[in-house]
Amino acid sequence: MTSYLVTGASGQLGRQAVAHLATIVDPAQIIALVRSAAAEADYAAQGIATRRGDYEDRASLVAAFAGVDRLLFISSSAIGSRISQHANVVEAAKATGVGFIAYTSLLGAAAREMLIGQEHVATETMLADSGIAHTLVRNGWYSENLMISLPQALATGQIFGASGEGRFSPAARADYAAAAAVILKGGHDRQTLELGGDESFTMDEFAETVSALSGKPVRFVNIPQEALADGMVQAGLPAPVAAVLADADARAAQGLLFTQSADLSRILGRPTRSYRDMLAEAIGPTA
Repeated sequence: MTSYLVTGASGQLGRQAVAHLATIVDPAQIIALVRSAAAEADYAAQGIATRRGDYEDRASLVAAFAGVDRLLFISSSAIGSRISQHANVVEAAKATGVGFIAYTSLLGAAAREMLIGQEHVATETMLADSGIAHTLVRNGWYSENLMISLPQALATGQIFGASGEGRFSPAARADYAAAAAVILKGGHDRQTLELGGDESFTMDEFAETVSALSGKPVRFVNIPQEALADGMVQAGLPAPVAAVLADADARAAQGLLFTQSADLSRILGRPTRSYRDMLAEAIGPTA
């Protein structure tokens, strides 16, 4: 019986990937990699087995990966520390004979050009050198990333960014998670998949949609990358993280977060969730 392990199973993407995987394979075949007793208890209530493992602790990963056939490797959220952490995952997979890895990377053009993509590029190289059969699951931006500014936009009538006329083709986290589960199950091995939503928009168009749904005038204000980073720091983000995110927004002006690939909807077997529907749900009923 094939065993499937999902790393990062306590995170938002990992939890949803496990949940979808349980609808397409026998839950008894699934192992969720977690770091806490609370997560273990949560999965136990769902009938999902768990193992403890930490990206910082290669020995823990070697123990966790024992007997695993197929691995969903969800990239670490620790920007700046991911190369060493990801090396631990790949080396542990090699040591234990994992047969297949699906790795959640970033759209290819974005990964090559954005600061946030450098660690993804390094990890893709590790996988190529590992000899393990793998699929690169190159996710685009999450629609949820763009919803973060919604409360401020509704309160002030402005959305600030540095993406200019660049187009985004994001998708909902749930869509990326479902696709990752399908890929882990099989049928897309040794592929490079560029994933994004079926719809695309500029931030001007996004602001127009917010206005239409909320009944409040909202406009996009394009500002320099440095000013965007400064604003993020003032809002409480660490300066290195703000620099990476502002860089991503500015690079989006070059179309790096846009893809015309239909890989995501093809894998899902349905259209991706509309960002307009997500906005309508977030905004709620208007008077």
